[in-house]
Amino acid sequence: MKFITDFLTDKESPARKDLGFILIVFGVAFFQFLGHNPLFEPDEARYAEIPREMLERGDFITPLLNHVKYFEKPPLLYWLNALSFSLFGRNEFAARFACAMAGLLTVLITYHIGRTLFGRREGLFAALILGSSTGFLIQGRINLTDMLVTFCMTACLGCFAIAVRDDEPRRGLYCYLGYIFAALAVLAKGLIGIVFPGAVIFLYLLLGKRWRLLKEMRLATGTILFLLISAPWFILVSQRNPEFAWFFFIHEHFERFLTKVHGRYEPIWFFIPVLLGTMIPWSFFIPTGLKGVWRERFSVTGRQALYLAIWAIFIFAFFSKSDSKLVPYILPVFPPLALLMGRAFVRQLDGPDRLMRIEGYVLSVVLTILGVGVCIYPLLPQARDVTPLSGLVVGSIFLVEGVAVFAMNRRGALAALFVSLCFCSYLLELAGPLTIMNDVAPTRSTKELSLIVREKAGPDAIIASFGHEQGLPFYTQRRVITVGGMGELEFGSKQGDQSAWFIDAQQFSRIWDGPKPVFLLFRLTDVDGFRSLVKTPIRELARTGKKVLVTNR
Repeated sequence: MKFITDFLTDKESPARKDLGFILIVFGVAFFQFLGHNPLFEPDEARYAEIPREMLERGDFITPLLNHVKYFEKPPLLYWLNALSFSLFGRNEFAARFACAMAGLLTVLITYHIGRTLFGRREGLFAALILGSSTGFLIQGRINLTDMLVTFCMTACLGCFAIAVRDDEPRRGLYCYLGYIFAALAVLAKGLIGIVFPGAVIFLYLLLGKRWRLLKEMRLATGTILFLLISAPWFILVSQRNPEFAWFFFIHEHFERFLTKVHGRYEPIWFFIPVLLGTMIPWSFFIPTGLKGVWRERFSVTGRQALYLAIWAIFIFAFFSKSDSKLVPYILPVFPPLALLMGRAFVRQLDGPDRLMRIEGYVLSVVLTILGVGVCIYPLLPQARDVTPLSGLVVGSIFLVEGVAVFAMNRRGALAALFVSLCFCSYLLELAGPLTIMNDVAPTRSTKELSLIVREKAGPDAIIASFGHEQGLPFYTQRRVITVGGMGELEFGSKQGDQSAWFIDAQQFSRIWDGPKPVFLLFRLTDVDGFRSLVKTPIRELARTGKKVLVTNR
């Protein structure tokens, strides 16, 4: 333990040594068994199918999903996944590679930001906090746009944080890097790539009374650089698809934020428990990280802490106010909070204050209760997805962590407490993909059923699903008929003549009773209703969870 604490608390260790340590430790956590589980529905399969179709068509401008236009997201993740497929093949590892790399790079750049702003120990502590936040790593191992935009946003806002330091010798370089990553954030997720950096920097200049920095931010040349990177795709896709601009900018941004049109409404406090749970165990030290930030805002390090606090609070408040909420949305607040907590831990290494001691005791109780709950959960009747062994492994880690936190907190050994939290959280990250994630994968994916279709369906066969099943076209590498609800394909279904591919159950019953072989994927609850519409008997091929694959032959 002493060797580890000495390494963590050393003020002068070279950056390359720290970066190598972080790269190895968290590289294993992000990439171990990355392709082991099938793609989860709906998001992972969607963001794999779009780049697969890009490669198939050789068109990297207009995104298509199941061969209809899909404009909900910009193309950066599609491009990276297409490149990954070209390098590693069209498989689960390739589909997740870009997001896992973005997560790892976010940890590395968080170290660089912390070391540059505050010192070596603060940077290392922040990187370890971020990398051992179990919710952060789990979401980094999933094929989602949110981790990619988190990396771009962290690099953008981190570069500006470094650029505005009074004694920064490479201010111009960091300013231009900030504009580059802002442009990439726009290509990753849309207008938040402009809104978030602009709002955070504006609020920092306002609250910190540092308007003079505007003269040093290379606004004119930086804006040109930003547009050179971000604008070409938007121009090209708009020229080829006149309907793009309204759908993307109005429907997907303003209506998503201001209305419940996407059916993702949650109460304004939704992200409070989400943050507590996904950033556990470190989320319990957020109050300590924010403590004193406003009071110290005019000191050198206080100004930098104020910038980080504005970064975290604004993004958290923005998504809390939005009428469209999903768990991954607040990933961009993890890095600034990790930096603030890393700073707070280093400042209290000689002895935690009363607030941090209280946080430690509360955390130990929560971890203990959580450990007992996870151990017991698989024994409950409704726990069909998690095996007792998985519950025991994960629950035991929480229990050990809770006991260790209590013991180290009672002794006031903050460095040992920090090491214990990192070690147990890291064990959880290594165990998760082999236990609980492995248990729930079969019921969250259509891979098994889709591969049966791919094996048995000849070139003249018809493949269909009730509602759009994202993994079916990816694993079969075929276009699929959508029966009934169109979901997110509604916009694309209205572009051109798609009448043969989007039909109701009554129309599909005639296809089922026709001469061609048909493979249909739907929920078990829909079987009886469909059986009453058709004459040809339904033959079941396989089922997983609540879904069943049937054929008319």
